[in-house]
Amino acid sequence: GPNAQGLSRKHIIEGTKAALKRLDQEYVDVLFCHRPEPFTPIEETHVDSGPDLRITDRLGVRPIVEQPIYSVLDRNKVEFEYVDLYKKYNLGLTTWSPLAYGALTGKYSGGTLEGSRMENPMFKAISPEFAARVEMADKLKLVAQKLGISLAELALAWCVSNENVSTVMIGAKTPAQLEQNLKALEAVEKITPEVKAEIDALVPFVPELSRRWPSFFLRMRPLS
Repeated sequence: GPNAQGLSRKHIIEGTKAALKRLDQEYVDVLFCHRPEPFTPIEETHVDSGPDLRITDRLGVRPIVEQPIYSVLDRNKVEFEYVDLYKKYNLGLTTWSPLAYGALTGKYSGGTLEGSRMENPMFKAISPEFAARVEMADKLKLVAQKLGISLAELALAWCVSNENVSTVMIGAKTPAQLEQNLKALEAVEKITPEVKAEIDALVPFVPELSRRWPSFFLRMRPLS
């Protein structure tokens, strides 16, 4: 129904209870609001009562965590907008989409795969320049080959190598994909300053103001 989405108090409580049931757990340490949701007042989204608040107060845990998008192709928030926050607040990030919606997997080099999510109009709306991003990603294949790793492993290891990134969120449809993603941990030591410089030369980062998410996308189920 219409309330099974967004960041309303009703959806947060019901969604969390449903997640705990699926996970067979009594609690979660962190509940991420995956995207901003301008249709619900922040006062309603913010938890200001209950045992969760008392526990965080007792442990001295700040009630805010940050989850920006971050990949070789999406660097603006982490390397530009938030750059002054890390030392000031001792902030570490949990980042998402390290493979840039799949552009950094290499599987789209020959065009959009039949049945892939990039055929979905919603994803076309949020990433209209996807084909151009795949072309940029393909430039990094030579770097990956020289290091003896896949393009996806290079992309993931590059994210992990950032000292301001505490956690990189990954997604996998199969156990094989999960195993391949985890192999990136073995490649982190290969991401030397020289390798980073080579990546920067191939895919330059130019700071810019972040664009707003499409309003229809913001209202979808942004809990994780």
